[in-house]
Amino acid sequence: MKRSPRDTEESARKISRRGLILAAGQAGVFALLGLRMRQLQIKEAAQFRLLAEENRINIRLIPPTRGLIFDRNGEVIADNEQNYRVVIVREDAGDVDQVLERLSQLIPLAPEAIDRAKAEIKKRSAFVPVQVADRLSWNEISAVAVNAPALPGVSPEVGLSRIYPHGPDMAHIAGYVGPVSDYDLSRLEDQDPVLQIPEFQIGKTGVEAKLERTLRGQAGTKRIEVNAVGRVMRELDRDPGVPGADLQLTIDNDLQNYVQARLDGESAAVVVTDVETGDLLAMGSAPSFDPNKFVRGISSADYSLLTSNKYRPLANKTAQGTYPPGSTFKMVTALAALEEGLVTPEETIYCRGYIELGKRRFHCWKRSGHGQMNLHDGIAQSCDVYYYELAQRVGIEKITAMARRMGLGIRHPVPISAVAKGLTPTKDWKKEHRGSDWVVGDTLNSAIGQGFVLASPLQLSVMTARLASGRAIEPRLIKSVNGVEVESAPPDGLGLNENNLRMIRRAMFAVSNTRRGTAFRSRIIDEAYQMAGKTGTSQVRNITMEERRQGIFRDEDLPWERRDHALFVNFAPFKAPKIAVSVVVEHGGGGSVAAAPIARDVTLYALTGGLPPLEAYPQRDRPRIQREQSELPLVPRENSSKASRA
Repeated sequence: MKRSPRDTEESARKISRRGLILAAGQAGVFALLGLRMRQLQIKEAAQFRLLAEENRINIRLIPPTRGLIFDRNGEVIADNEQNYRVVIVREDAGDVDQVLERLSQLIPLAPEAIDRAKAEIKKRSAFVPVQVADRLSWNEISAVAVNAPALPGVSPEVGLSRIYPHGPDMAHIAGYVGPVSDYDLSRLEDQDPVLQIPEFQIGKTGVEAKLERTLRGQAGTKRIEVNAVGRVMRELDRDPGVPGADLQLTIDNDLQNYVQARLDGESAAVVVTDVETGDLLAMGSAPSFDPNKFVRGISSADYSLLTSNKYRPLANKTAQGTYPPGSTFKMVTALAALEEGLVTPEETIYCRGYIELGKRRFHCWKRSGHGQMNLHDGIAQSCDVYYYELAQRVGIEKITAMARRMGLGIRHPVPISAVAKGLTPTKDWKKEHRGSDWVVGDTLNSAIGQGFVLASPLQLSVMTARLASGRAIEPRLIKSVNGVEVESAPPDGLGLNENNLRMIRRAMFAVSNTRRGTAFRSRIIDEAYQMAGKTGTSQVRNITMEERRQGIFRDEDLPWERRDHALFVNFAPFKAPKIAVSVVVEHGGGGSVAAAPIARDVTLYALTGGLPPLEAYPQRDRPRIQREQSELPLVPRENSSKASRA
């Protein structure tokens, strides 16, 4: 139907009116948007720049919790304690000098600490936190937290720091931790990023160093939002990482404490080994030191005292120290001769106090001689001439082969610092290292544990355990990791004739339990604990012919460093051996006087689990023993911190 002109005109008017209304509405919307954009871009620009453009997400490492170390009974010997500290991030701080100046007004900061922090800041990447101060009190860390807006880039933190509850007792075994140094970074094979965190602690010595990766764990991470002035706005998420594994050692802390107390005042070492398992029950090295001082940063004065001490407290004498084993080596020579069939138990050799070889005399320790000696008496009375004769029959190669079978001249894989290999020489060794041929006199000296032969107290304890058991005992220091027992294969037999071993053991029993035995004065009279042992005295100086003519100086008349070393090895109980003990007293004189009494006391403590019972000593010695035991600087058992976490 055709529309009229009037209708068409009316329709056009309506469309124009609607268009104007729509256009006005659109214009109003755009005006509002423009006003809002002006408000956001001009009036609120600073606020949104803070919230958006200059806020950023940082990823920071979370140091893993270091694993704890326990003794065999679950007592903590290396623990972690809370440590309040302050760190600074250079890229968030802006003017570092100004921020540190403000910080020094809140907490005590020595000029040296500030200089050290500035030097560390320059060395590290801009985003790496650098520690400024640690071991702060709660009030000090609170003051930093309250004033955080005025300290851009500064963060208060709660971390963990190592502590050694038993101090010097375990210093040479557990070792200690310290901040990562440039030297550490250069020698470590792993490139764990956590090592870049300043003041991060890693093991420096002992088990702490040898099992560093196990104890360290794996670092975690956290994502944090920081504003333009470096203030942490919020934590977005975190991955806590993996804590280090807890270790349980085979060491008995109470026995270790007794050993260290018994060695008080000496430069000496004691090793106690379980004859059945090879577990190291005690490894005492005296004097010792407080490892906590190294964790906290030892002063120059304290360190100088340690390094200048002639008794060498920093050295672990049990595994690092090597000494001529002296007469404790004679069992090796005797076994080599017996196994080769070059001597019988009944055969005697006459000792007149010396033996002549060419133009040289090799003397026995007893100047008047021992007379007729068989194998049993040769060990019991420690006749040197008897072993000079055996040495010429056996030769150095077979003596050395037997020594290595008994655990000498071998670097045992114990996870502590600087485990020594010792020395069991051969003809080729002398040619290579000394540039001269082996001579018969070298063999004679080696047969009595002198000359080139060197052994550590750890090796001597292993040797004694092998003699007692007839098996190739290997020393073990780690009992479990995170509660899982560390399995070890049963030791193989030594492949020696059992009759020969029994002869050696009976002769060692005579050393301690017959009147002519060299350790008779240190005997144990209780049959349940009786020990079989061997004394040793190793010379550290040559005795000239002129001195022999005029009379040999007594050890006590010589300067300390020129006196002989005193040694003693033993196993007990004789009828059913449980432990093997080795003792070395540096420059202590005779083994029967200085080393055997220590070994006897340690043996009794290890077997009874407490102070040696007076009934185990000869009657006349009991008053003196009781007085000596009461004066030992022992840690009271009730003060020991048994760990519920083990």
